[in-house]
Amino acid sequence: MPANQARRETPRMTDTTPRLIKKYPNRRLYDTHTSSHLTLADVRQLVVDKVAFKVVDAKSGEDLTRSILLQVILEAESGGEPIFTSEMLMGIIQFYGPYQGVLGSYLDKSIQTVIDIQSQTGAQSSEAWSDFMHQQAPVMQDLMRQYVDQSKALYLNTQNLFGMFGAKPGTDNGPKKNGDGE
Repeated sequence: MPANQARRETPRMTDTTPRLIKKYPNRRLYDTHTSSHLTLADVRQLVVDKVAFKVVDAKSGEDLTRSILLQVILEAESGGEPIFTSEMLMGIIQFYGPYQGVLGSYLDKSIQTVIDIQSQTGAQSSEAWSDFMHQQAPVMQDLMRQYVDQSKALYLNTQNLFGMFGAKPGTDNGPKKNGDGE
């Protein structure tokens, strides 16, 4: 029986202990639950199947889960139709620093909202969800544009209200005085 078939037949873990995946120096991933090697595509499938797992360095025990998930995203972005545009990625990079927590929280809540909507609509397969979203794309794009515009206005109003940021250096936003060319 092929290793991939064996993995598909294993039931989801019912307890709260995540499946342990070890990453070896040769960059291979080993699933201790199924006693088999995994590819990034297999890790992606674990995520899709909502199987709890944790990736650790086989030698040091360091948690590498985030790193592996980022690799899965990079692989998915490299093939097919990417989610992230270059401009979006640049914007995310610019948010690292003082606004990092705000963006992280916003993205987390936004993605969780989409997941909640998906489960409420009963869309069981990603294909059904994709078909639904393609039909709703113009409406969703307009709603997202409105939401982003409202979020931007709220953010700017909050800045102005609390005076979080003053005028840019070298600009004079105050009233003009006599002798200033009036």
